[in-house]
Amino acid sequence: MTRSRQMSDRTVVCRNPKARHDYFIEDRVEAGLVLQGTEVKSLREGKANIKDAYAVIESGETYLVNMHISVWPGASIFNHDPERKRKLLLHRQQIHRLAVQIDQRGYTLVALSVYFNEKNRAKVELGLARGKRQVDKREAIRERDERRRLRREG
Repeated sequence: MTRSRQMSDRTVVCRNPKARHDYFIEDRVEAGLVLQGTEVKSLREGKANIKDAYAVIESGETYLVNMHISVWPGASIFNHDPERKRKLLLHRQQIHRLAVQIDQRGYTLVALSVYFNEKNRAKVELGLARGKRQVDKREAIRERDERRRLRREG
């Protein structure tokens, strides 16, 4: 049985709720993931973690760093490295646009979720993010608590 959840036409494997707490998400980009066979099997079981995952652009290619995909128990010596850099599939124009924004404006690319689309391809949703200061985080918590209180009363 998989731990994945069905969301409209895609099956979500894992999310990164901490990203919305730590960053202002300005833009979202969908990218394909280049995976090995054992990584796909582990993803289908929902054994992935993107809590600290982010994307980097190196020599015109994009890579996802710090994504953990657990090893597949049935693969013996042919297993994958759980913490390896994984290549992301984006169009050249998208990579160029993101590289310009990251260099000039001080943004970062944060992994928001990993899912399988309707064609059963592994995708990652990246957010073009700007870091929040501690004051902004406290403000967001205060607003969330106020909305909860109003919902309870009304």
